[in-house]
Amino acid sequence: MAVALASVAPHLATAEERILPVPSVTIYPGDTISQSMLKDRTFPENYRFRTAVVESPRVLAGKMARRTLLPGEPIPMNAVDDPKLVTRGVQTQIMFEEGGLSIMGVGIPLQSGTLGETIQVKNVDSGRIITGRVQPDGRIRIGF
Repeated sequence: MAVALASVAPHLATAEERILPVPSVTIYPGDTISQSMLKDRTFPENYRFRTAVVESPRVLAGKMARRTLLPGEPIPMNAVDDPKLVTRGVQTQIMFEEGGLSIMGVGIPLQSGTLGETIQVKNVDSGRIITGRVQPDGRIRIGF
C-alpha cells in the first residue's frame, strides 16, 4: 500500500501546480517582448498573486512593457500594452481620403496611440484640434 501512495503523490503535486510565462531576462519599459525573452515557471496552485497575471506566452509576443519586468516573476496584465505607433508630441503625417480626393498634412498628436485607436491631433497648418484613427504605418487617418 505504501508503494502505491508514493507513486500517486508526484502526480497529485503536478495537478496542483500552475505554469506561467515569466521573463528570462530583465525587460525594461518600452521594450517589445519576444518569445526568446520568456520561459515557463511552475507556481503552486494556492500561490496568491497580487494582481491578475498573464497566463499564456502567446498573449505577450509583440506587446510592449509598461514597466520593468524582473526575471522569474509573474507578469501582471496591466504591465504590458500594445506598442504605440504614434507618440504624444511627435509630429506625424495626417491624411484625409474620400472618393478620389486625398489630402496630406502634418499634425502633432495630443496623446500616444496604438493601432486603430482614435486620438486627438493638432493640425500644424491650421492650429485646429481634429480627431483621427491610428493606421498601421503610424499615420493618422481623418474622416473615417
